[in-house]
Amino acid sequence: MNMETSSNEIVNEVDMLNASYDAFEGVIINIENDMDEYVFTTLLRTSISQWRQQGKKGVWLKLSLELVNLVKPAVKEGFWYHHAEPTYVMLVYWIPETSHTLPPNASHRVGVASFVVNNKGEVLVVQEKSGSFKGTGVWKLPTGTVEEGEDISLAAIREVKEETGIETEFMEVLAFRQSHKSFFSKSDLMFVCMLKPTSLDIQKQDSEIEAAEWMPVEEYANQPFIKNHKSFDSIAKICIAKKDDKYVGFSPLLTTTATSAKKSYLYSTYQDQ
Repeated sequence: MNMETSSNEIVNEVDMLNASYDAFEGVIINIENDMDEYVFTTLLRTSISQWRQQGKKGVWLKLSLELVNLVKPAVKEGFWYHHAEPTYVMLVYWIPETSHTLPPNASHRVGVASFVVNNKGEVLVVQEKSGSFKGTGVWKLPTGTVEEGEDISLAAIREVKEETGIETEFMEVLAFRQSHKSFFSKSDLMFVCMLKPTSLDIQKQDSEIEAAEWMPVEEYANQPFIKNHKSFDSIAKICIAKKDDKYVGFSPLLTTTATSAKKSYLYSTYQDQ
């Protein structure tokens, strides 16, 4: 079930809720103004009855923060929570008397770890003021979360700039790691990226970073914490291999999606001639 509307076909019948259809026999309810709960419930029941006769399946109900009074009556009619964002909550309903095939909410959080190495073979590392590394003395790669709508490459550049003040150029994705039950039961994807510094003067972020410096890659890799944790040790070995030109990462190839022509990046080792 795709939540994007495939056409401008609008349902606006008498005694029905305003809604649009998607390409998967789904319905997206559009409520723009405040509505009495009783009126809403009556219209919702009538609408679902009509949509059932039309062979519709999933119903998406997007409610802004101003319309949260409609959550309770919707739940009473069989809707359940799908996801929430800062400005709205999305509820869903399945009309057929079968197991639903609605897509789940986003299952992963995406992060980046940046391997920034200068011409001296030194890697940019930080010590964090908070989190699990607080007070441990461990030097780590700059890391952060990819924001909604942000490319992996741009997220890596941004995080390095925010934490250390270093300007960089994105080069490659070296590796990625998947883990589960990481953040409010969500899975986690961490992309290890290689960046080339275009500046060298460190200006650390005082609110989150305790210290930042350029450190020989081997010194970073030989920290007891790194050596004693397999995932960190493996990443360090990959970074050393890349520094020594013994490893090939995934370079970005600008392309477009097949269905909407939106810009996207394909990461691979393929070199387009």
